[in-house]
Amino acid sequence: MTATDWAEAAARSFEHPARRWATPGHLAAHLNPATVQTPALDLIDTELTRLLDTPDGRLIISMPPQEGKSTRAAGDFLVWALTQNPDLRIVTASYAQSLANRNGRAIRRRITEHPDLGLRLAPDNGAVSDWTLDGHTGGVLSVGIGSGLTGRPADLMVIDDPISNREQADSKGYRDRAWDWWTDVASTRLAPGAPVVLILTRWHHDDLAGRLLAAEDGHLWRVVNIPAQAVTTDDPLRRDLDEFMVSARGRTLAQWAAVKVRVGSRTWASLYQGNPTPDAGNLFPSDGWARYTTAPLIERDDGTRVVPEAGRDPNVDLVQSWDFTFKDTAASDYVVGQVWMRHGHQAWLLDQVRRRTGFTESVQMMLDLTARWPQAVAKLVEDKANGPAILNALRSKVGGLIPVEPEGSKYARAAAVTPFVEAQNVVLPDPLAVPGTAWVTELTEEAREFPAGAHDDSVDGMSQAVHRLLLVPLLEGGDLHEWDELLTDDGGGLAWAASY
Repeated sequence: MTATDWAEAAARSFEHPARRWATPGHLAAHLNPATVQTPALDLIDTELTRLLDTPDGRLIISMPPQEGKSTRAAGDFLVWALTQNPDLRIVTASYAQSLANRNGRAIRRRITEHPDLGLRLAPDNGAVSDWTLDGHTGGVLSVGIGSGLTGRPADLMVIDDPISNREQADSKGYRDRAWDWWTDVASTRLAPGAPVVLILTRWHHDDLAGRLLAAEDGHLWRVVNIPAQAVTTDDPLRRDLDEFMVSARGRTLAQWAAVKVRVGSRTWASLYQGNPTPDAGNLFPSDGWARYTTAPLIERDDGTRVVPEAGRDPNVDLVQSWDFTFKDTAASDYVVGQVWMRHGHQAWLLDQVRRRTGFTESVQMMLDLTARWPQAVAKLVEDKANGPAILNALRSKVGGLIPVEPEGSKYARAAAVTPFVEAQNVVLPDPLAVPGTAWVTELTEEAREFPAGAHDDSVDGMSQAVHRLLLVPLLEGGDLHEWDELLTDDGGGLAWAASY
């Protein structure tokens, strides 16, 4: 049934409002005739209707971003629930109070603009985040995750997107905050028989949904995951294998396919397929790296190496990227220095040095690489371990030293650049075709085992360089229009890395 069909059916009905709209979607079409009703939203309607009729019901709904799940489950559903029982005391929560206020205002507006719902706000209680219905005990309290609920019982609780973005998802502190709020605050305010629904985009295997399912009473939660693309024969929407979902935003098959390529495998698996994987392995391709077979450089008689295009072509830049360690023992990490070239939309790895060294030799490693690559003036140095001391020791000897303060985990920083790797924008030398580049296997072996491997210094250097050469220009307006949908969807690495 289309949105127009729903609206016409509602207009013909003269029953009591509580019976006029059979599902939240039916009501949504009445409130907004432009509502797009997809098979995914049909399924959500069925689950929400069942939840309201199930004492102590527990429901987790996960679905790709911007496909209508929050509007339906944290908006239309709450209005519909109040038409069924105007005495329901509803608590709705989101990752921030500002979003909670917006949701509360939207729910209240639905009621004030549609008197035919049979609901009216109490004249002395109309704050956007806390209001009740005239003549009833029911209403809506909207809070941010972490807010108190003392003295406020809930007959129905809806938690919408407890985590905002990749940075929060990769932070154990943020995940702990959401979990502590659930265990210490939210769950203690549930009235006997109160159902709970959690609506979210899955960012991390250890997010609130992951912890609820891993808890002792995790079996009580019903999970409805609607992936963007069908991957099993028991697909919740009964689609054929590899079939994309009908999009509430009108995405075409080609646009779905483009999103899948742009966001990379980690973000596609988590945000779009609802299948976040633990932070272990398979982040980088084992054998799918883009390769160059001819080095774009000239080696002079004095041993220096230059790229003829650098300095003449504004689309060509060279940088050094460094990851230092504390000490030179058999068990310590490696000191890694790399030379990267930006060539348009690609980052080419031209050279790498990797050794276990002490402080003095680490300084000499940078001096030697600087002498070999005079055009690589910018030198990115991770501002931890021996980094600050080496920066101080070298400031009077070399220019272009740029301290980089790492934000987020190593895994998060690496995940931020994986879309470029998968899109073949990160180019490594082919060691069989380019003489003297056997060292590249040190990087690819580290990347294959990352983050579970013994060492990750080469990967750290790569993520630091690719961020600088490709991601920063993109976020500052380089070719941002090509990635608008990704950033709008808050789709993982690129959106997160704006703060890196």
